[in-house]
Amino acid sequence: MRLTYFRTLLYRGTFRLSQNTNKNIMTSPRNMQEVMEELKHNPYYDKYAKKIDKLQKVAPDEFSSRVETIAKTPKAKIEPTKERQFTQLLNPKQKIVEPVEVPEAALDKIMKVELIQDKTAEEIKEIWHQYHMDKEFISATIPTKEFNKLIEKGKKYPLFLLPLPRSQGYEFIMMQFERNSVHFTPLLHYQVHKENAPECLTIHHYTEFKDSKGVVLMRGEYDKNVVDAKEAQCLANLLKLYYCEEDPDKNKLLEVFTTKPDEFKHQDLIKNFESITL
Repeated sequence: MRLTYFRTLLYRGTFRLSQNTNKNIMTSPRNMQEVMEELKHNPYYDKYAKKIDKLQKVAPDEFSSRVETIAKTPKAKIEPTKERQFTQLLNPKQKIVEPVEVPEAALDKIMKVELIQDKTAEEIKEIWHQYHMDKEFISATIPTKEFNKLIEKGKKYPLFLLPLPRSQGYEFIMMQFERNSVHFTPLLHYQVHKENAPECLTIHHYTEFKDSKGVVLMRGEYDKNVVDAKEAQCLANLLKLYYCEEDPDKNKLLEVFTTKPDEFKHQDLIKNFESITL
């Protein structure tokens, strides 16, 4: 599933004063009330609330004109994604099982594979690193053995939660394996939007050199409106710790979350995270 972002009801210029203030367009109370309710639910409403109130008092005709314009503008229809859907999460009555298929991501959509296929593994690692230095992605190279462990464990535990440190505690990020990719979305977004939840990070693994060079190329695309580069890297590091390394406590959390979600405790996850030095 490609990232699907929230579309706001506001558009640029909505609250600007028009050059023509002579035209008086009356708006019915019903339309006015509906539009105002719509605006109040907009994530940018608080930012412009004072300007809206000022415009409503200083230039009521202009305000009515703007409301009329919004009322007549068709609402954007958000189509449910067809490429990929998140599965239901944390249903104590059902076992969470999601098959993982391999492969998916294609390296030739990013770079010309034929130009580097004769390079050594070390040269490919350096090229991959240099290629992403000035780009807004996180990237890494993963040994084939480690990647195989990641995918096999992802088949067994296709869904999990990761705690992301925030200024006032933690935000839980839901992650899901699909083929050679791992998708991340804030748990709150998933609870509200279900399968249409916008992803904050998508990690793709490119396997073109998995067998011939013993290395898999990883790239993570993140939504900088939700997470920054350091937070995206933190999630990638946690993915590696839980799925590529063998640790009894982490394995227990994965097992309980997958097979006995009603017994899963978020505090246990946080406690385990706080014992980790990333």
